Amino acid sequence: MTAQSLVDRQRSNMRLAMRLSFVALFFTAFGFAMVPLYDVICTLTGLNGKTNAVAMVADKNTQVDTTRWVNVEFLSHTMPGVGLQFKAEQFSLRVHPGAINHINYTVTNTTDQVFVGQAIPSITPAVAATHFEKLECFCFRQQTFQPGESRTMPVVFVVNPKMDRDLGTVTLSYTFFEAVKAKS
Repeated sequence: MTAQSLVDRQRSNMRLAMRLSFVALFFTAFGFAMVPLYDVICTLTGLNGKTNAVAMVADKNTQVDTTRWVNVEFLSHTMPGVGLQFKAEQFSLRVHPGAINHINYTVTNTTDQVFVGQAIPSITPAVAATHFEKLECFCFRQQTFQPGESRTMPVVFVVNPKMDRDLGTVTLSYTFFEAVKAKS
């Protein structure tokens, strides 16, 4: 190989390295941008079981559909190591779409430590998420439980009558997470 071909090969390798570095940088930035993009898409479409933050009951013309029933199931979970007992007071409730419904969850802090956490809701099937509106929910804000404290917390919800008639069962599931502690 001549000296000129070595120089040309080094330049070519350098250009390739720069291009690959740019691609790696682009996909790293794209990965960080995916989280807010995912949240926006889920909010707009109701995918992944995330419910809308805006209450559908603002529509004053919502009518109760007494011609059909929807079975709503209630599940509750905690992350491993979280010292909470967390459950709905009943497993399921049969509701008319458009009717305002109430369900209570009971939470007990079984530890000797103060617990600060938040429940994150999810709706399945995902297509029902846009039709399930919580009017009042303990999941709207963080909760603080003293050691040994038990609390009954309400959820008030409406199933929109526009929900597909083929959906006979909707599951509302909560997972209680410990709040992220601020670093001092």
